[in-house]
Amino acid sequence: MTEREGGRFADYGRPRRVDGGLRARSTRGAIGRSWWSRRFLEVLESFALGTRLTRGRSYARAGQVLRLDVAPGEVTALVQGSRAEPYRVRIGLPPFPPDLWSSVERQVAGQAFFSARLLAGDLPEELEELFAAAGAPLFPTGVAELSQRCSCPDFAVPCKHLAATFYLLAEAFDADPFALLHWRGRDRAELLDRLRELRGGTVEPRGDTADSSSTVVGAPAVVTGSTVEPAPAGAARVLAGLAPAPLAATVDRFWVPPVPLPDRPPTLATGPDLLLRQLGAPAPAIGGPGLLERLRRAYQRLGR
Repeated sequence: MTEREGGRFADYGRPRRVDGGLRARSTRGAIGRSWWSRRFLEVLESFALGTRLTRGRSYARAGQVLRLDVAPGEVTALVQGSRAEPYRVRIGLPPFPPDLWSSVERQVAGQAFFSARLLAGDLPEELEELFAAAGAPLFPTGVAELSQRCSCPDFAVPCKHLAATFYLLAEAFDADPFALLHWRGRDRAELLDRLRELRGGTVEPRGDTADSSSTVVGAPAVVTGSTVEPAPAGAARVLAGLAPAPLAATVDRFWVPPVPLPDRPPTLATGPDLLLRQLGAPAPAIGGPGLLERLRRAYQRLGR
C-alpha cells in the first residue's frame, strides 16, 4: 500500500516501535497536571487544534518521541513514525526581547509573593496576568504565532508528530515550569540570578562555560545542561540570597515562633459506645439488638 492509496497521509502505516523514547506519564484521560501545562493545551485547543491534537496522544503515550529540546524561540524534536528515519519537528514561538524581560523581572522582584514562588520552583497563576499587563502574553494568542514544521509527508498541521510533541512539551512544563519561560527567552539560572539581584541578594559568579541556550528534555524530567552543580531546590532557593542575621541579635527570639501558633484544638469527651449508637442495631441474622447491647456493655468495661 502506497502513501496515497489510503487517501490520507495521516493514515499511512503504523509507527515503528521504539525503545527508550520519551513516554507521557499520563496513561489515560487528559495530559497536564499543573495549571500552566493545562493552560498551554487549552490555548492550543482554542485555536481549533483540539481534534488534530488528539491524533498525537497515542504517539506521546507510546514513547514515539525520541528527543525533545527546548531553546529560546523554538522547540525541536525527533519523532519515530512509520519510516525508518525519525521525523524532524520544529515548533517556533517568538521569544520576548531583553528589554521586555527586564521590565517583567523588575515587576516580579517588586512583589515578594512572586519572587518566593519562582525561587521555590513554582509559577503562580497571577504571573500570566503580569505578563499580559506588560504587553507580553505568556502563552501564544493565536495560531499564527506558532510556526509548525515536520519532515513527514502528512499535509495536516499539526500532524501526529507535531501533536505528540505538543503533549510531551506540556508534560515537560509540568516537570520544570522554567522550560516555558526558557522557550520565551529566559533560562532558569539567568532569571533567578536577576531576581536575587533585584531583591538585594548577592549573585554568585557562575563557573560554567557550557552553552546554556537549550534545555534537553528526557524522561521523566527536564534537565538543563548549563549548570555544573545542581541548582538549590525547595526552601534552599528562597534562602540562597538571604544573608544570615548575627546570633547575638536574634538570641532572645530564637524560641519564639515567627507567626502566632493556633490554639490547641478542643477535645470532645464521648462515651465508648458512640460508634455503636451511630451504626444502629445490627441485622437479626447476626444478633440484632441483643448483640448491640452485649457490645455496649463490653465497650463500657474496656473504657474503664
